[in-house]
Parts: sequence; C-alpha cells; structure tokens
Amino acid sequence: MKKKSLLDDYLRKYSAGDQWELIADHTDHVSQVVVIPAYAEKEMLFHTLASLAGNEPCALEETLITCVVNNKINSPSAVIENNSKTIKLLDALIKKKSSMGSEEEKYLINLLKIISESKMKLGYIDASSAGKALPHHTGGVGMARKIGMDMALRVLNKGSLSDGVILCLDADTLVQENYLHVVRDHFKPKVKTAIVAYEHPMPDSPREQAAICCYEIFLRYWVLGLKYAKSPWAFHAIGSTIAVSADAYLAVRGMNKREAGEDFYFLGKLAKIGGIDYLKATCVYPSARVSTRVPFGTGKRMERFLTGVAEDEYRLYDPQIFSVLADLLRLMNDGMNREEEEILLQAQLIHPGLKCFLESAEFPLAWSKIRRVAKKEKSLAGHFHVWFDSFRTLKMIHYFTKEFYPPINMFAALKRLFDLSGFSGLKSDAGDTVPPLNEQREILNYMRTIT
Repeated sequence: MKKKSLLDDYLRKYSAGDQWELIADHTDHVSQVVVIPAYAEKEMLFHTLASLAGNEPCALEETLITCVVNNKINSPSAVIENNSKTIKLLDALIKKKSSMGSEEEKYLINLLKIISESKMKLGYIDASSAGKALPHHTGGVGMARKIGMDMALRVLNKGSLSDGVILCLDADTLVQENYLHVVRDHFKPKVKTAIVAYEHPMPDSPREQAAICCYEIFLRYWVLGLKYAKSPWAFHAIGSTIAVSADAYLAVRGMNKREAGEDFYFLGKLAKIGGIDYLKATCVYPSARVSTRVPFGTGKRMERFLTGVAEDEYRLYDPQIFSVLADLLRLMNDGMNREEEEILLQAQLIHPGLKCFLESAEFPLAWSKIRRVAKKEKSLAGHFHVWFDSFRTLKMIHYFTKEFYPPINMFAALKRLFDLSGFSGLKSDAGDTVPPLNEQREILNYMRTIT
C-alpha cells in the first residue's frame, strides 16, 4: 500500500476525527511538528514556548509548534476561562497583533515578546470552546496528544511524510537551545522512535526537592532494574520526552486516548516495531509541580509526598524481582525451541511463583501458538517479547511484589541493584534509613548518568 493510501486509511479509521481545526500562519516547508497539550496552562505554556523560541532560527523555520488547548465538556469553568485566555494570546501571536498581552502580567509580556520576535512557526487547536471540547469519556491528555499528532500527519504530508518527525512536549516542560536540531538530526538515518533525556528542575523548597528526588529516583530505578534484567522494555515512558517518525506513528495506529499512562502504552506499541533510542545530546526539563489532574505521574506523586507520610514514599521494588525477571529472560533466550512444559519446569526451579504467574498469564497456550507460527529461533524470540511486553512485564513485577517481595527501603534497594549491576555510584550505605537531602541529590545525579 502506498504511503498516501496508508495515511488516508489511518485518518479514515483511526484518527481522533476531523472536527478540530489547526490555526496557524503558515505550515509550508515543515519537517517536524512539536505537539503540546495545554489544559489550563496560561501561566506555564508561554514559558515553554519561549524556551523553544531560543532554538536556532533554521530549526524553528522547519518546525511547527502546535498547542492543543483542551478541556472536557464538563470541565470546571475556571479551566475553560483559563483556556479561553490562552487561545486569545496564541491567536494574537499568530496574527502578530501589537496589543497582545497589554493587560497581562509583565512577565507574560516579556515572554510573548521573545516568542513573537523569534522564527517560530506557531499554531494551535481549539479543543476547549463550546462545540469543540473533548468528550467526557475520552477527554484527557491522551486524546489531546492524539488530536495534535494526527494534525501533524496532515501538516507533514505537505512535504515528505516519510521524513517527518512528531515530538511530544508538555506545556510545563522547558527545553535546551539545541533541542529541535538534535532531534531532527537524529532521525535522518530513518530512526523510528527516540526518548529525549530529561531532568526535573529542583524546586526552591527543601521538602519539594526531597519529593522530586524521591520520584525521579523511582523512575530511574525502574529503568535500571529492567536494564539489569536485559529486558527490551528498559526505557523511560514520559510523554514530554517522546519523538516518533511519521511512519512509525502510522504503523502503530497513532496515539491512544487514555487519560493517563498514554505514554507508557504508546511506547509499548512503538517498541514492538523497532528499538527506542535514548537521546542524551539534549535534555528536556519537566516541571516538578504538584498536580492532581491525573491519577498518577509527577504531579500526583509530588502531591502524595507533600501531603502524606513521606517515609512511605521511600520504597522501591525489591531487586530480587528483577533477578527473577533476568532469569526468566535468560531461560527464554538460551533456548527458544522448547516445549511449554519444559519451560514451566525450568521456571519452577527459578522461583515457584514464576511458574504460577506464567500459568495465570496463559503462557502455555500463547507459547503453543507462537511455536506454530514462528519456526526460526530468532522469530520465536521476537514473538515471545511481543507477548511478554512492557505491560505483562509490569504485571509480573506487581505480582511478585504482592505475593513474595514487598517494597523495601529505597536506598537499600538501590545499593543492592547497583551491586548486582556492577555500578559503584552509591557512596553511602543508608541501610533502612533515609540519607540527608544532599546525598539524595548526589544519588539522583549519578543515576541520571546511567539511565
């Protein structure tokens, strides 16, 4: 099927819909599109746009920045009003109105000036106003991303769709001055998906610093554990770090509509069609602010840490679980051409719970089907990892956490996993205590270099 037919088929069957319009000055000669969902983000969005405006003019000229200003049909009136003001400011920027921001705070006027004087190609999608708001049952960040990314396909189709790149960002995430050109250059050799390095900025308050250290260590520990186990799913799943080729986006039928966790499931699909690169030549800086908009993620974890019992947050998965996972993956990789009964017997020897988990996940039936379809060992491995994907890996870790190895002290877990992985970056052995904040920051900075 030709590329145009693939695009037409996607837009007809899988897109978010065509009821939303892109408002932009011009969209010619665009080879990449940055999609930014904005939900009541008037106070943050223009900081993000100003940081993008600091990128090189040549990179800005081939990039369209698309803000998807969104809310559900039943969102609070304050959210809708915030979005209305955001749309007016975006519209003024696009139409080069001289009076934009005249009644706004001084800091906002300065930001608008930086944006308007740059080479930025700016656009927005109104998914907020009456008749355009998101449905109650599917509205959320996943749907907003999907609307913007689907629109990006239409824009990129004006040029060479196969060379197009779609970048995901958040309205509260700043970028480095080389962000746009580093991502674009990385995709020239036909890369399918990449994750940009990230770091949460440190808040002013020591307690908030402790909260974000705790959360980011948790995120990086997860990836480090999967890397130790040699899992193909050892990558960060943070929405504001994703970059994907237009071809790969089409291949997985686009972004999902989830209200939370959309990035995890989207990357899980992308990882099945090709590797996910980790781009460390540039960096994005997601906000460390408190938020209760979604049931999990940075904002929710910050809120939970600051309003709950902080000590309860200093818990991580027991490293023994990653060792069981490593043994399972080693078992499968050492000899794929085995009967399901033999694999279950070997799994029992690794850990009795592993056999139980595989049986409850209907591995015998799945493996029997895989062996009928795939004859070569390399093909068997690929099919196994498609079955034992990022979601099933997560389920296994949760199963072992619940049934055998409850969470343990964060810093004891780090020490054990560092030792297993051959890393020596953890200087102090805190045992079952929580070290001083300065040591926590040192640990986080080290983990940023290895994950």
